[in-house]
Amino acid sequence: MLLSSTITVAVATLLATIQGASGAEPTGDAPTSAPVTTALAAAEVEPLVTHPVGVLAILLATLALIFQAARHPLTKRIFGIIPVLVFCYFVPTALATAHIIPHESPLYSWVKTFLLPASLLLLILALDLPGIARLGPKAGIMLLAGTFGVVIGGPIALFIGQLFPAGTVWAMPPEAWKGLAAMSGSWIGGGANFVAIGQAAGTTDAMLGLMVIVDVFVASLWMGTLLFLAAHQERVDRRLGADSSALRDLEHRLQDFQEKHARTPSLDDLLSMLALAFVFAALCYWAGNKIAGWVETTHSATQSSFLQFVLQQANDNLSGSSWKFILITAIGLVLSLTPIRRLEGAGASRLGSVMIYLLVACIGASANFRQVAECPGLIIVGIIWILIHVIVMVTTAIVIRAPLFFLAVGSQSNIGGAASAPVVAAAYSPALAPVGALLAVAGYVLGTYAGLICMWLLKWVAGAQ
Repeated sequence: MLLSSTITVAVATLLATIQGASGAEPTGDAPTSAPVTTALAAAEVEPLVTHPVGVLAILLATLALIFQAARHPLTKRIFGIIPVLVFCYFVPTALATAHIIPHESPLYSWVKTFLLPASLLLLILALDLPGIARLGPKAGIMLLAGTFGVVIGGPIALFIGQLFPAGTVWAMPPEAWKGLAAMSGSWIGGGANFVAIGQAAGTTDAMLGLMVIVDVFVASLWMGTLLFLAAHQERVDRRLGADSSALRDLEHRLQDFQEKHARTPSLDDLLSMLALAFVFAALCYWAGNKIAGWVETTHSATQSSFLQFVLQQANDNLSGSSWKFILITAIGLVLSLTPIRRLEGAGASRLGSVMIYLLVACIGASANFRQVAECPGLIIVGIIWILIHVIVMVTTAIVIRAPLFFLAVGSQSNIGGAASAPVVAAAYSPALAPVGALLAVAGYVLGTYAGLICMWLLKWVAGAQ
C-alpha cells in the first residue's frame, strides 16, 4: 500500500496549497455565499474543497485508492461481492455529503460535457459491428419495455401516493401530477424532455425543483443497484434463463482482437488517442449546438410540409447535447472500420475506461441525498414508480430470455439517458458501451411522445380538469 500512502500525502499537500491560495486570493471559481440566518448557515456548510483542481485531485485519489484496495489481500474479497464501480459511485457521494467536496462544481459539468463523448469515441474504436448486429432485437425490445414501465408506473404510483394521509409530511403536494409528468419526460428522454413535458403540464418552478430532488435520489439508487448487479450478471442470467451467448461471443471477439494487436503504448499512441478523443468531442459539441440552432430557426420557415414535420420533431426531441452524442457515435463507428481501430491494441478502451470511472465519480458527487427530507411522500412515490418499471423490465426479460445486460442498459437508457447509459453498459462489458449510447439516443425520440401519454394518464388519475 506504499502507492496509496504516497497518493494520500501528495493529495493532502496539494489540497493545502489550493485551499491556502483560495483563502488568500478568492477567485470566481470558488463560490462564496453569505448566510442569511444562523440556521441557514448550519444547513449550507461550505465544502472543504471547492476549487475544480482540488475536487479533481480528490476524485482521482479516491479512484486510485479504491483500485488499490480492490487488489489488496485484506480487502479484495469485499470487491468480489460489491463491484469497484459501486464504490467509485457512492464514495464521492459520501465525500460530498460530508462537505469535503461540493455537490455542484464546474468540473462535473466539464466532465459530463466533454469527457463522456471523448470516452465513447475511444470505446467505440474497437467496436465489432457484425457482432453488434448479431445481438438481435432484444436490446430494442428492452428499451421499449422500459419506456412502457415508466408510462404506466407513474399513474399507478400517483394513485397509491394519493392514499397517503392528508396533513402529514407524506401527503402529496397540490398538483403533484404536473411534477410527476415532468419527471416522466426525464425518465424517458432526459433533461430536455423534463423541461418540455413540464411546460406542457404547466408545472411550477417550485414543483420542478422538488422533482429534481426526487429524480436524482431515485435514479441514483437505481443506477447504484445496476452497477452492483454487474458483478453478478452470470448468476442473474441463469436465474432468468437468459441466452447470453451472443454477448459472450462478442466479448471473446474483442479479447482476441486486443490480444492480436496488443502492444506497449508509445508516446505517439497516447497523444494520438487523446487528440482523437478531445478533438472530435469538441467538434461534436460545437456541431451539435449548431445543428440544434439551425433546426430551431428553420423548422417553421421551410415550405415543405413533410420537411417541416421532420424538423419540428427534431427540434422537439433532440437538443444540442443529443446531436453531440449522435455525431460522436457515428464518427466512432466510421473510425472503427479504418486502421485507426488498431489503437485499441495500445489501450484505447482502457483510456476510455479511465474517463468513464472519473465520470462515474462526478455523477456520484452530484447526488445530494440530504434534500430527501424536503419531499418524503414524493420520494416514496418515485420508489414505487421505479419498482413498477423494474417489474415490467424483469417480466419482459424472462419472456424473451434477455440477459441482464439488456435489462440494465434498456432501463438506464430510459431513466438516466445518454449521460449514464454508456457507463452502465461499460460496467457490464466495456466493448458494449456504445450500445448504451445508441439506445439512449433512441430514448430521446421516444421521450416527448411517451411523456405526453404519461402526462395525460397522470392527469386522469389526479382527476384534474
